[in-house]
Amino acid sequence: MQLRPFFSNFVFIMKYIIVLMALLAAGVCKADMSETVNRSGDGGTGVHGPKREFRGAWIQCVNNQWTGIGRGRMQNTLTMQLDELRRCGINAIMFQVRAEGDALYASPYEPWSRYLTAEQGRAPEPYWDPLAWMVEECHRRGMECHAWINPFRAKTKGTSALAAGHPYFRNPERFFQYDGLLLFDPGMPENREYICQVAMDIVGRYDVDGLHIDDYFYPYPANGLPIPDDATYATYGNGMSREDWRRDNVNKFVCMLNEAVKSVKPWCKFGVSPFGIYRNKANDPAGSATSGLQNYDDLYADVLEWVRRGWVDYNIPQIYWQIGHPTADYETLIRWWSDKAGERHLYIGQDVERTVKYADVQVPGTHQMRAKYALQRSLPGIEGSCQWYAKAVVDNTGMYGTMLKEDYHRYPALAPLMPWIDNKAPGQVRRPAIIATKDGPTLFWTAPKAKTLMDRAVWYAIYRFVRGEKVDLGNPANLVTVTRNTFYNLPADAGGCTYVVTALDHMQNESKGKKIKL
Repeated sequence: MQLRPFFSNFVFIMKYIIVLMALLAAGVCKADMSETVNRSGDGGTGVHGPKREFRGAWIQCVNNQWTGIGRGRMQNTLTMQLDELRRCGINAIMFQVRAEGDALYASPYEPWSRYLTAEQGRAPEPYWDPLAWMVEECHRRGMECHAWINPFRAKTKGTSALAAGHPYFRNPERFFQYDGLLLFDPGMPENREYICQVAMDIVGRYDVDGLHIDDYFYPYPANGLPIPDDATYATYGNGMSREDWRRDNVNKFVCMLNEAVKSVKPWCKFGVSPFGIYRNKANDPAGSATSGLQNYDDLYADVLEWVRRGWVDYNIPQIYWQIGHPTADYETLIRWWSDKAGERHLYIGQDVERTVKYADVQVPGTHQMRAKYALQRSLPGIEGSCQWYAKAVVDNTGMYGTMLKEDYHRYPALAPLMPWIDNKAPGQVRRPAIIATKDGPTLFWTAPKAKTLMDRAVWYAIYRFVRGEKVDLGNPANLVTVTRNTFYNLPADAGGCTYVVTALDHMQNESKGKKIKL
């Protein structure tokens, strides 16, 4: 956050020197422990966005960007990307860790991914665990980390060989081939149970903030090829039409996966990123005025049912098309999804490259980012967006990253609240103090006491106010940072400022603030 000037430069510098000398002489600047600050409403919005907003980005492995490059290069590249994404205001990373019954983490069930080491089943050398590393690095930057898995795909078209430890070789009868893919048959209960077991292992062993699945359920239709599930349907169809049976299989899986995740960690968010069209109006009067492939009819994914039943905590439809697309218009779709948002969070999947490729229909000299964000921020039920893909933001394609930094994400944002999981805020931070360290004055505090894991503070929000400025925690312009540390290094221009620290639990429910003046 840029400090708004309130003194002449000379007076400001002298004031800071006096404060710093006092700190160095005293060693400690105690806060008035009786002084607290009440929270403002979380709905407050500033010029550059709301205080709470999901600002995600997908980091994928299936484009082979990591294949065989080794630990050092991969970590260096990811470090650079995460640093830039943080500067762009991204507060959640969707990290792909299971693309085809494999793992970019140390899995007891599935082999190491070829997208990591260039050979499925080969462990990284030197050894490391990309998911464990990513969780730590995201948290260090104040970002959530969601483990992204593809549930049913067991082999992509580009994979020529499976490792001996791949689940296919344990139970080949539980898979079918389709258009060069190998898939876990969604109609088999044991497959649904197995994938939930894999997810529970991830959530149980890694400090992830969410478990994320993408848009691949039953396969995308290819050249009129029938899905080879006759035997499974004969066994489990139970009198339903094949289409309803397939949808029921996916419904059962999504419900089960949500319950599995919550059974391990009640605070772990579970979300899905479906294809951008649910149903076309030609097939359903309640559908969108579009004419493309459909989740409900073609992928057997009844996304609205999952939202209605509360089986997902967030839904990120991939509305990747441009405003004015002839068969899948962005504005038509975002308005449709906004109308169907329901009681769960709706975030918009934004395609960076396509957004900047097409001209604004109202202002031909510019691309469509401003128009899309105007829709996203104005329509009800939309709590944020997720960028496809992270590297396009980092590369600043079409000045997209610059526009995030300077406008739409100029100030940090907390995660949107999820009261259906938990709505109890943690207690206040304790014993705030400013201590002179080798790095300069540093604000320290102690975590609040907690009776349960759900009550435990895991994040902290730091707010800053210049002298004479009203303490307003609802204004995102006052939010400096979100951190997992219990300290904050004060900047050189901190003299005369008031800082407020609040505690946030796993769901980012926010405590009352504790105030300290310089």
